[in-house]
Amino acid sequence: MKKYVITGGAGFIGSHIAEFLSNQGHEVTVLDSLRTGFTKNLNNLNVKFIEGDIRDKDLVKEVAKNASAIFHLAALVSVPESLTKISECVAINTIGTLNVLDAARETENCKVILSTSAANYGDNPILPKVETMVSEPMTPYAITKLDGEYYLKMYEDQWNVPTTSLRYFNVFGPRQNPKSAYAAAVPIFINKALQNEPITIYGDGLQTRDFVYVKDVVKANILASTKGSGTYNVALGHSTSILELAENIISITNSKSQIKFLDERAGDIKHSQANPEKFNKLGFQPQYTIQDALEETIVFYHNQLISK
Repeated sequence: MKKYVITGGAGFIGSHIAEFLSNQGHEVTVLDSLRTGFTKNLNNLNVKFIEGDIRDKDLVKEVAKNASAIFHLAALVSVPESLTKISECVAINTIGTLNVLDAARETENCKVILSTSAANYGDNPILPKVETMVSEPMTPYAITKLDGEYYLKMYEDQWNVPTTSLRYFNVFGPRQNPKSAYAAAVPIFINKALQNEPITIYGDGLQTRDFVYVKDVVKANILASTKGSGTYNVALGHSTSILELAENIISITNSKSQIKFLDERAGDIKHSQANPEKFNKLGFQPQYTIQDALEETIVFYHNQLISK
């Protein structure tokens, strides 16, 4: 049995990592400010929950004692919010990450696995995205995530703190919050389809994204806790159009929802696709197809609606 710390562990992805590790019988400590996370995401899990902020350096240090790894997901995650709250974004995403790294530095052989983002690539039209491309972050969110990657490498080079950064593409699955002001397409589409409400698509729907299921992202984190150094893309490596996604969800749910097209949103990236080869060589193999993952996710949201 090992001790693991998950910052942001009451959030969408973090709670899935917590569930996996607790089911394996490990000692799991979740540190979360509940800024965007929910304690209900940890219901029935054998984890220690601490409500706290990664900006609290002493708290982070205390929580990290004797940990084998810290899965660092706590962040200001909204891109639009990062543009209006730049100082707060830097304080949480950059200074918070430094606090995590300092805590790991004082804990022998404690690895830090940072959840970072495909947003670091910006809107460079070259596809697929490969880790060696020049980063072109366009928002405070992306800039701070890229800062985190550089700081992880620096702490590894300077002080032998083992680190790995995982660049997620479009993660989806159960517990993703469809009511957030900045919610992702999948939970919104599913909730609309289950209630036979119109599904809104901005633009022509031909924009593409590289979707990856949250349970595969959990596997990526577990692999990264024992292998690898540097930055890796976490994705399926192929794209799905937003229109295709909506039509697929309507089909699976047997919904009467109609698709409504609105004007394209300024700043939206047209196409996104990863080259996941570097991480695949490390041993990462996604287990879920888009179809299987959508079906499992739809069951979750269907059960949520029934229980209301």
